[in-house]
Amino acid sequence: MSLELFYGDWRRYNELVVRALRPMPAAELALTATPTHEASSTHWPIWAIAGHTAGTRVFWLCDVMGLPGAETTPFTDAANTGWEDDLAHSRSGEELAAAWQSTWALVERALGQWEPAQLDEVVERHRGDGRIDRFTRRSLLLRMITHDAYHVGEIALIQGIHGRPEIDLWPSGWHTIDAEAGGEPA
Repeated sequence: MSLELFYGDWRRYNELVVRALRPMPAAELALTATPTHEASSTHWPIWAIAGHTAGTRVFWLCDVMGLPGAETTPFTDAANTGWEDDLAHSRSGEELAAAWQSTWALVERALGQWEPAQLDEVVERHRGDGRIDRFTRRSLLLRMITHDAYHVGEIALIQGIHGRPEIDLWPSGWHTIDAEAGGEPA
């Protein structure tokens, strides 16, 4: 039994974000919550927040948990640099959608390969200063889910501040179950 049984709906949220990011024009992707650009997500433009969120998946899955595949994403050095590190190089909606899709493939692979018994396995993160952080796979999966949700909420807030339609992770009918379709989501 894979973890997809427990975390499979995460895919649906990812698809909603991809659908929202892809058509965003450059002017909307450049919006921020505050007028200054500083080294904090509260000051990043939408594109940097979305890029950071996708890149973080590669960091945790590949760099920390050892899953192969970073080279299939735009974030081949996620432990050291991310798109948000170069605010002068903005990203398009298409680039962001592709980043979310390619990093989702890593998440999907992990969910398909790992089994429930592996959730409590300890993963170590070795820091440059010699410290070692220890996490369970379960805690890192929850960290990635909440990280996605946190930053998508930031994007929605920025959109709302500027009078734009907000990313909606709960559109009507998206998460309901259609009994007539054999219990499949509607």
